[in-house]
Amino acid sequence: MTRTTDPRADAARITAELTGPGGPFELGVEQVLGAPIPLLRTRRRSMAELFHAGAAWGDHDYLVTADRTLTFAEHASAATALARALADRYGVGKGDRIGILAANTPEWVITFWAAQLLGAIAVGYNAWWSPREIAYGLRHTTPVVLIADDKRAATLDREIVGDIPVLTMTADLQRLIEDHPGRAPETDVAEDDPAVILYTSGTSGRPKGVVHSHRNLLAICDYHRFTDAMVAAMRGLEAGPGPSTKRFLLTSPLFHIASLHNLVIPRLATGAAVVMHTGSFDPARVLDLMQRQRVTNWGAVPTMVSRMLDHGVSGYDLSALSAFSLNAAPSSPAFHRRLRRELPTADVALTTSYGLTESGTAATVATPPVLSAHPDTVGTPILGVSVQIRDPEGHRLPDGTEGEICVRSPYVMLGYWNDPAATERAIDSERWLRTGDFGVLEEGRLRLSGRRSDLILRGGENVYPIEIENVLDEHPAVQESAVLGVADPDLGQQVAAVVVVADPADVTPEELRDFTAARLAYFKVPAQWVITAKPLPRNATGKVVRREIELETDPRDAQSS
Repeated sequence: MTRTTDPRADAARITAELTGPGGPFELGVEQVLGAPIPLLRTRRRSMAELFHAGAAWGDHDYLVTADRTLTFAEHASAATALARALADRYGVGKGDRIGILAANTPEWVITFWAAQLLGAIAVGYNAWWSPREIAYGLRHTTPVVLIADDKRAATLDREIVGDIPVLTMTADLQRLIEDHPGRAPETDVAEDDPAVILYTSGTSGRPKGVVHSHRNLLAICDYHRFTDAMVAAMRGLEAGPGPSTKRFLLTSPLFHIASLHNLVIPRLATGAAVVMHTGSFDPARVLDLMQRQRVTNWGAVPTMVSRMLDHGVSGYDLSALSAFSLNAAPSSPAFHRRLRRELPTADVALTTSYGLTESGTAATVATPPVLSAHPDTVGTPILGVSVQIRDPEGHRLPDGTEGEICVRSPYVMLGYWNDPAATERAIDSERWLRTGDFGVLEEGRLRLSGRRSDLILRGGENVYPIEIENVLDEHPAVQESAVLGVADPDLGQQVAAVVVVADPADVTPEELRDFTAARLAYFKVPAQWVITAKPLPRNATGKVVRREIELETDPRDAQSS
């Protein structure tokens, strides 16, 4: 295959060959829910179809933990038996919800696939929820049965679950699987039937149940297959039929799209292994697992990576790691520089992306060369995705103009479960998703400004916290920071910053104010400071929960100005 010296030209040519007429990923445009959406001409039509194809990987590793390995064949047998048991014992059928409340385990994945075989809807509840939040989720999606790990099951009482049967992942699931060998029921589903509900991270207000269809999940799998083919072609190779030799590390919760939609599910399409870290994040255990299992790919939350770097990586053999991405939460250019400095593979393998639960997968991805040249970008739209920047009235804005990021693709959610009003606010009649995030498109690259809900209006000026946080993170003493708006009788809002350092006595507000003023306009410099050693509150996906940030702390722990 002839290659040029221009990687962008090579990528454009290879994409055209792969997706053009007669290509293995030939694209066409079809009407989906009333809107023109790019889709593969040849594609699977149900998750059950993908499941049966994935079982053919046989004795190759699928799910691997520190002390257990499940092959594709073993997983297929267990999921099939569980599907039969849920149908026979509990009457679960098409469209019914199967609730999953658990930390990461192979049984979580087995339960998900059992739901797909039944045409049921898997509901991934947040395993960190309080009893009150669990009760809300159960009332909201009304599962026929709830499958929980032992720790969560022990916290559930009749007031929370009502009449919903609760099955434990250790005793009950194992017994059901052993008692029901054989074939799963055959269920016909349409591409746009719901397959899964995952809840938004709930950084503001009550979490909403995001519904993704069979079409959404299968399109995401095809995107991952396309990416593998692209990488192979860029190296002058042809992607083989599989199974893949890649080994993906899973460290984020399965009730999040980064782990479920974009890691566990696509492996049935590619035959690669999922190396699953179980239990709370422990840098030493994770690094040991990466070394022993020869992990090749890791999509990590920045907080986890920061803890890993603080622990130190020099004593571990991470030479197999060839692809590394930062997911779920924003990360600053200063953090990228530290990562490249302390984890050598990141210099050639680091990617970052932009997406949200509602978008199903990343809307944009920044490849290593793009990220190196443009450290503030989150990349360009991936296969099948269109991105527009719009004004408050929904009109498209020209290149270089800031506005709301809107996304359309085959990956975008069906809508919010049992909430048509919220769905209508989020998705317009042409299936454009209003993300609520602000950004700018520059030569096809997306740069984030911040969340609409985080915007600070100071004396008529728009102030985006992420810009100030990125500057603060460059200060050598700052471990992390959060910028918020506080009420001000004159300006409407003032800028406040909570800065986390190792020892608050070593840093003064004046020092931080001068540092920020040298790099930003005067109206962006925080007027109120809290300097603390207490980490910022974060949710299960690593995002800062701004509503839980305390601006007033004990004077022994903080300094304010």
